[in-house]
Amino acid sequence: MRTLSNPLAARSNLQPNFQQLVLWGLVGLGLPAPSSPLPPHPQVYERPCGVLAIEAVSELPGKKKNDLRLGHVTLPSALEADVFLLKTSRDRIGWQWGWSSGWTRRTAMAAAARARVTHLLRHLQSTACQCPTHSHTYSQVPGLSPSGKTTDYAFEMAVSNIRYGAGVTKEVGMDLQNMGAKNVCLMTDKNLSQLPPVQIVMDSLSKNGISFQVYDNVRVEPTDGSFMDAIEFAKKGAFDAYVAVGGGSTMDTCKAANLYACSPHSEFLDYVNAPIGKGKPVTVPLKPLIAVPTTSGTGSETTGVAIFDYEHLKVKTGIASRAIKPTLGLVDPLHTLHMPCQVVANSGFDVLCHALESYTAIPYSMRSPCPSNPIQRPAYQGSNPISDIWAVHALRIVAKYLKRAVRNPDDLEARSSMHLASAFAGIGFGNAGVHLCHGMSYPISGLVKTYKAKEYNVDHPLVPHGLSVVLTSPAVFTFTAQMFPERHLETAEILGANIRTAKIQDAGPVLADALRKFLFDLNVDDGLAALGYSKDDIPSLVKGTLPQERVTKLAPRAQSEEDLSALFEASMKLY
Repeated sequence: MRTLSNPLAARSNLQPNFQQLVLWGLVGLGLPAPSSPLPPHPQVYERPCGVLAIEAVSELPGKKKNDLRLGHVTLPSALEADVFLLKTSRDRIGWQWGWSSGWTRRTAMAAAARARVTHLLRHLQSTACQCPTHSHTYSQVPGLSPSGKTTDYAFEMAVSNIRYGAGVTKEVGMDLQNMGAKNVCLMTDKNLSQLPPVQIVMDSLSKNGISFQVYDNVRVEPTDGSFMDAIEFAKKGAFDAYVAVGGGSTMDTCKAANLYACSPHSEFLDYVNAPIGKGKPVTVPLKPLIAVPTTSGTGSETTGVAIFDYEHLKVKTGIASRAIKPTLGLVDPLHTLHMPCQVVANSGFDVLCHALESYTAIPYSMRSPCPSNPIQRPAYQGSNPISDIWAVHALRIVAKYLKRAVRNPDDLEARSSMHLASAFAGIGFGNAGVHLCHGMSYPISGLVKTYKAKEYNVDHPLVPHGLSVVLTSPAVFTFTAQMFPERHLETAEILGANIRTAKIQDAGPVLADALRKFLFDLNVDDGLAALGYSKDDIPSLVKGTLPQERVTKLAPRAQSEEDLSALFEASMKLY
């Protein structure tokens, strides 16, 4: 990074200056001007790819920098008397004032002030780097929505039909008969193909006269290669319905096979999330898909998301569209009795983080851009009143039953409850989204070296998805708790923390401690170091997180590459 010799003259279009920016913001809010003078000449840096970083820092001993973010331009500032923080997260203007007692939030109310600041932000954004590493503009839809808003004003709930009950799997043949299915693809993995859940499905199909073919080559933690193998099978079979029996890997593989078999001329990356793929909306009609989950974690039976490892870049990505969600999910708690204890634990950690992340995500009304067409509204929309209900309820079930479900394989009440919690959290995060724990988990899984999780019968190194997600959770929620601290404290209390004397500024550490205790009680590996990672791997882990903008942009607090590095470092050891 180089310093420009004449920083303000270097970019003649960078107007108004720093002092005017601050004063405009304060006047617009009706707040007093800072008591100490602002630094007269901010330092302007230019990275090799052209992104601007403007530094205007008072030389005051003992003062810390507070990030002042404008679009894709960062202005760290420290003032002697009045420490303030202005954040603009993806076109939303949010003003936050901080004192030693904690954070409170105000939003500019004056239309004139909003207009002035918005104009300034757009002006500054025009100077920002447009490359995917430093910009999120590749995911934005040009122009304003029909409502004229730059942030969204609506949310949409899309959920599969769910049928719950012990033994409900045996109805699958009748369901397919009712749908008029004649030629069905049954997808599972090699381990499950020998177990009762798959046999029950095959018996039901045969009993009801349904012709079917079995594809049992699903890969646990699928890759683009394993997806394409299943897609080729689906294309050749010309199926008119699909049944997926297994965990998230099987259900996601089946969603992808259904999609591309129904869109045979599409290239694989057409529907893959940007920036890795093109992220095209799904407009073709798909065949019916019945999901029979045998694990209690992904909630994939309720969602329009299919996740896989993109081997070329060694990162996880996926396909996200309401169009690919299952037609019906048959949630049969009897299948959970076949799960090994470690699978129960890691699946449960996924439920835990689905609930926590969707509940603490930015509200849907803060997400940008606002779609110009409803088909462009993402499946992951931000927290909303309906998803909140499902997330909190799922979290309460996890707090009550997960430890029991792990410790006693015969505890049908606990395992049945976790099976329901997985679906509940799926409804929540499937419409609200997840954020940093999941965004950071994808390179943790994708860059695995030699680690093989206990009780997983696989022939390749594997970090189970739920484990990769939960190991960063203490660091992540310490980081995000500056925003919406009340929600962080609420979830900490659900997990067993005593918050009666907790201060609002302690929300992050309180939740982090509750999570560490929860994980320690379940003998979880002591951080990323236990999986074979070290500080030397942090740059690669950060690089693998940067493309996950679909989820990381939903974090309540914006994060830089330096922030991500610090979060990975803090996650190397938990206890």
